[in-house]
Amino acid sequence: MIIIGITGTLGAGKGTVVEYLKERYGFVHFSVRDFLREEVIRRGLVPNRDSFTLVANDLRAQHSPSYIADQLYERAAAKGRNAIIESIRTPGEIDALSQKAHFQLWAVDADPKIRYQRAVIRNSETDHVDYETFIANEQREMTSTDPNKQNLSECIRRANAVLYNNGTMDELFAQTDELMKSPSNLL
Repeated sequence: MIIIGITGTLGAGKGTVVEYLKERYGFVHFSVRDFLREEVIRRGLVPNRDSFTLVANDLRAQHSPSYIADQLYERAAAKGRNAIIESIRTPGEIDALSQKAHFQLWAVDADPKIRYQRAVIRNSETDHVDYETFIANEQREMTSTDPNKQNLSECIRRANAVLYNNGTMDELFAQTDELMKSPSNLL
């Protein structure tokens, strides 16, 4: 059993990698977004990027920097199957998860303009923004010295592998297959 955490920039293709691992390799999926959506709705907030960020930061501040990831890791480990946790966003989450058995971190990145175009097509509740807001949202999540807040640049830096998704889906899938073939990449 392996548990892969996925991190990366907004619209880079994390969800595409997740779907591929589910379909091709039978991974079970655990989503930070779904976890947060439940809490946002429970609190009576509008489900958007600002609410998700507010609630995530609040949960981390109340419990620990790794609280959300820990909750999802426990759910994944209880399944006893290969699993993927989408999306790891803080160094505190990596610190905690890297101490757990069977865990590794993959990052997905791509050119910002390509990522924005993908986000517009994806059209999720957090994607209804113009390009400037998209970039501003990402910059807010790229660095922080607060272990409870997002720091995507540090998460990507600490990943066991980085998938670059500037091309086709087939090229992204080929990179994923290469990682899955290598025993050193699978612990």
